[in-house]
Amino acid sequence: MNEPQQKWTETIDANHSLFDLKLKEVWKYKDLVYMFVKRDFVSSFKQTILGPIWFFINPILTTIVFLIIFGKIAQLSTDGAPPLLFYLGGVTLWNYFSSSLLATSSTFTGNAGIFGKVYFPRLVTPISIVISNLMRFGVQLILFILVWAYYLSKGQVHPNIWVLATPFLVILMALFALGVGMIFSSLTTKYKDLSMLLGFGISLYMYATPVIYPTSALRGVFKKIALYNPLTGIFECFKYAWIGVGDFSPAMLGISTIIIVILLMIGIVVFNKVEKTFMDTV
Repeated sequence: MNEPQQKWTETIDANHSLFDLKLKEVWKYKDLVYMFVKRDFVSSFKQTILGPIWFFINPILTTIVFLIIFGKIAQLSTDGAPPLLFYLGGVTLWNYFSSSLLATSSTFTGNAGIFGKVYFPRLVTPISIVISNLMRFGVQLILFILVWAYYLSKGQVHPNIWVLATPFLVILMALFALGVGMIFSSLTTKYKDLSMLLGFGISLYMYATPVIYPTSALRGVFKKIALYNPLTGIFECFKYAWIGVGDFSPAMLGISTIIIVILLMIGIVVFNKVEKTFMDTV
């Protein structure tokens, strides 16, 4: 008597294209993405006294420090923008990018215990990280808008149509952090020293990005190099759009977009290649 042939509802296959993001599969696990986002949000403020108020405290304190050190002592140019608003805008964007990149870079090493027990699209984890940090960015952006509205009422800022590009700028930052984070998360499965190097590198990278200064303050070769920093076009566009100052041009944003897309594609390839065998090396 022939046994009935078993029919599987889902087949897990390691043989897939390195360029395949498996977005359909990720969509099927959207509830898991929501669970991870909720977990990250709750764990960030569990057993804290002030809780989500830290969303506001962090950028406020950082902005005050920048205002004193770079505004009062170093007297760096802000292109005529109110220094408080100039630094707060830079800090708001930078906090989202740096926190997303650092968290994404530990995708494999930080979740090895879960990955070794149950299957789900590994891309769910970095995507949930980017989304959870997006919630924090949204709260800090509200703080920026409140301060911006104050200076707007005094006629000290001059916003323009590029304000509508803000969602696109946020998406670019998310994709940049996702792409570079996937590259580092893949490499750290074999070379754990890179995780410490990344933390140090991000600190230095902030000074190569127009967070505390405008690109108009740069001269010669430094200005040319800055144009190829993917974050330069994003930061300059944001400040130009909301405050009305800066050395922004659409070409800068175009360069940023091209570089970010290339890095994202590299990140996808490396991530898909490593996810097949990373449990043997973590």
